[in-house]
Formats: sequence, structure tokens, C-alpha cells
Amino acid sequence: MDVLLNQEEEMVVSSAREFFEGECDTDLVRAMEIDPLGYSRELWKKVAEMGWIGMCLPEALGGQDLPRIYLGLVLQEAGRALAPLPLHCSVVAASAVARAGSTELANVFLPPLIRGDSVMTWAFTERDPRFLPETVQMSARAEGDAFVLNGSKMFVDFFPASDQCLVACRTAAASAQSEGLSLFLVDSKSAGISVTRLNSLAKDALCEVHFKDVRVPKARLVGTLHEAWPVISDMLDLGAVLLCTQMLGATRMDAEMAIEHAKFREAFGQPIGAFQSIQHTCADMVIWIDGGELLAYEALWKMDQGMPASVEVSQAKAFCNEKCVAVVRNSQSIHGGIGFMMEFDLHLWYRRVTSWTMRLGTSFEHRERIARALLDGPGQVILGGPVPPVSH
Repeated sequence: MDVLLNQEEEMVVSSAREFFEGECDTDLVRAMEIDPLGYSRELWKKVAEMGWIGMCLPEALGGQDLPRIYLGLVLQEAGRALAPLPLHCSVVAASAVARAGSTELANVFLPPLIRGDSVMTWAFTERDPRFLPETVQMSARAEGDAFVLNGSKMFVDFFPASDQCLVACRTAAASAQSEGLSLFLVDSKSAGISVTRLNSLAKDALCEVHFKDVRVPKARLVGTLHEAWPVISDMLDLGAVLLCTQMLGATRMDAEMAIEHAKFREAFGQPIGAFQSIQHTCADMVIWIDGGELLAYEALWKMDQGMPASVEVSQAKAFCNEKCVAVVRNSQSIHGGIGFMMEFDLHLWYRRVTSWTMRLGTSFEHRERIARALLDGPGQVILGGPVPPVSH
């Protein structure tokens, strides 16, 4: 893995930063916190015109078939600007549909998404927030030419704005052959769906979604019946590492604001950046962000190479969960009281970073997966499972 960006990657970063700086200011971020859909349709269309929604999807569908590292770079700049967009949830769901869905499903639903004419999201988590097959209790039973879905999903991104939602359901009891899970691409406006918007720390469009006798055509099955867990597992890993890049972009912007403030805020007749304690704090902040980037892009690189990357994903998420929060907390301290004023913008970054660290796996869950890999040897390891006892 080359840790330095090549010329094409640098161009992607440069164009994305220039775009978001010009199109997404904090006034838009604040407005979308109270918007019913939580995102700007105009900005979404412009992002589609830049080619970023489909950049890692097949060329035959209108995408660019680029490595996932490029998507990480764009999401990092989106995170830096706190862009209120359903980009993360859409590309994660679309990747699963492109990988496991039928040709017909992909041809019908992915081109409109790539053009920015639709929004896609996905739903896995239920009352038990662990990312284990047995935590999925939402049922889907076959009935004629359809499946009937019943149950609830928690922490679904941008559901009110979505046109399609990729939903994990239990279609059979777990067995030695499969985990009994299936994926369905559900029309978000289907009869029987009700939505409760959650009051998250980030004030983004995070929802609880209830399904009551929701009929889904059998043609909307994504992948093989009862055997969706490998697809779901890969989807969770991709979502976690892309969330890391988004988090890192926001964290670096927050740190830069703190460092700049330390250069000009004076105390005892000199800038506070002249004090060694502030200098060491700023140095730690940069080291932690750089370390998180190396871990996140190593995981994306291994995914692009077709190599097992579950441990690298967990290394990145566990590290970012702790260090990104440490950075934004230090930034609040450097700014002092103004960092806690609603009129000052700094809290916008603080609230989003701290909220994102609690999604797609806590540090404890990801450390467990790393521990199991150390005990059991290399290979794919399921997120959230128990740590096996050490034999003596």
C-alpha cells in the first residue's frame, strides 16, 4: 500500500474540497438540522453531476468502477464540510445491490441513484445493537408473489428522504448451512411503514422505522434467500470504514480551527499557542488524525485488492472512535467558553463527530473482533461475536 496520494487522488481531494467549500456553508448545515428530509436536493443533484455517487459502481450502470479509496476521499471532504447529504447510506446500500442483486434490480434502481434522481438507504440494527446475525428478528414470510415484512429497525439514515431501503430480515431459523437472513430492497413509501425521527446528537436525519405487514415483491430479493449474511457483513464493514473517513474529515477541520485559534488568542500577553501544554495538545491532535487516516485507507485498500479486511476495519473504527472524540474535546478546551456557544460554529463539528463514533460499532465491539483474530489467526471475523476463551 502506497500511503501517499497519487496525482488522480490528489485531484479528487482538491476538487471535492473546492466544491464543498463553495456549495456547503454552515448556514446550510444549520438549516438542514430542522429540515424534514435533512438534506438539500439541489446539493444532491450537484454531487451526482460531479460523478461521486456512482464513482465505485459498475460502468455499465453509469458509474465509474473506481477503487473504494476514491469514495473514502470524497466522504472525507464531505465530512470536513459537514455536508448534509445521504451520500454515505446511499453508496453503502448501492454497493450491496450492485454486488448481490439481480441484473434487473441493478438496472432499474442504480442508474437513477447515480444521476441523483433518487436516494437509497439501508437498515440492519434492531433493539439489540450488536452486529450479529442473531440480533435480526424482523421477519419476512413468503406469501404468494411477495414477502410480508414485520418488525422495526433502529438508527436508519435519511429514511424520510429515501426512495428505496435495503432491509435485513429473518426468513428462516439459523442453521449449519446459513444464518437464515435475507435482504430486500423495499420501496420506502410502501403501505404499512411508519417512521419516527430520532433526536440524535448530530441532529441529522436518523430514524426508527416500523414495518407492519409490508408487502415486497419477490423480485426485490437481493442475493440468495436465507444466505445474505456474507453480503450484510461486507456491507457493515464498508459502512464502518467509510464512516471513519467522514469522521476524520470533520475531525481534521475541527483541529485546524483550534490550531488557528491558538495562534491568535492571547493570554498573559502572548498567543496561547506559545504555551507548551497547548503545543503538545495540538501535536497530539494531528498525530491522532493522521493515524486514523492510515488505518482507514489501509482497510479500503485491502478491500479494493479483494483481501480480507475485517480486522483492519475494526482497527480503524476502534481507533477513530476514541481519538476523534479526543481531538474535538481538546478543540473545545482550546477555544474555551466560545466553543460551547450555539452561535459559534465549532459545536457543529463536535456534535457530529461524537455522534458518528457511536454508530456502526463501538470501540469495545471492534476490539473484540481484533482480539478474536489474534486468538484464532487471520481471516474474516464477524463483528460483535463473543471472544472465545484462551486455551491453556
